[in-house]
Amino acid sequence: MSLLFLLSCNKDGGSPTPGTGIGGSTARFTVSDNTLYIVGATSLQAFDITNSSNPIPGAKTTVGMGVETIFPYRDKLFVGTQTGMFIYDITQPARPKQVSVYTHIQSCDPVVAQGNYAYVTLRSGTNCRNRTNNSLDVVDFSDLNNLKQIGSYPMKNPHGLGVDGKLLFVGEGEYGLRILDVSNPAVVLPIQYIDSVKAYDVIPYQNRLIVTSPAGISQYSYATNQLTHLSTLPVQP
Repeated sequence: MSLLFLLSCNKDGGSPTPGTGIGGSTARFTVSDNTLYIVGATSLQAFDITNSSNPIPGAKTTVGMGVETIFPYRDKLFVGTQTGMFIYDITQPARPKQVSVYTHIQSCDPVVAQGNYAYVTLRSGTNCRNRTNNSLDVVDFSDLNNLKQIGSYPMKNPHGLGVDGKLLFVGEGEYGLRILDVSNPAVVLPIQYIDSVKAYDVIPYQNRLIVTSPAGISQYSYATNQLTHLSTLPVQP
């Protein structure tokens, strides 16, 4: 189940700027200002939604095979594919321009970004042709011409993830939910691991964490850096 798509107001840290969409890291569409971006299996399509009742198609950009996710941050789009993370500049909203790429083994690949760092999860799974690797990679993109992996951390089976300030949340699917300290992105530290929650995607926003799981959509508080369950909306499969 993909996570609910929301629209945001302004917020510092890893959350989007005004007019930018908030979605889970496994989302396949997002909004930045007056432009809607949708990823297909091999492409990225832009639509001008200044007039929401009459979307105007912009450029359709070929990305490559195995496109999976899209995440907006500042004037960039981070596109996760089965072979890597692609960064697109959207200063010309209707015509995204590829400015960098980070490649890895063929694997499922959600991605989120904050500051000058991207956080990428790689998950084993038949559909992604990766049977063994389960990890969290941290990539420094301060120099778009020279992306650097500054850390890689073993996970059990990471799915979606989200970042807010010093906290990174990673859904481990059937294996639970992690909270990690990314105050220093080069040294990611564990804070809390809950193996009783089956978490597939997450949205952190204003001390609230929205989590999708087989039980439905749950809301947690992380105001104290520890998760406290607030509510669950059951959703039928």
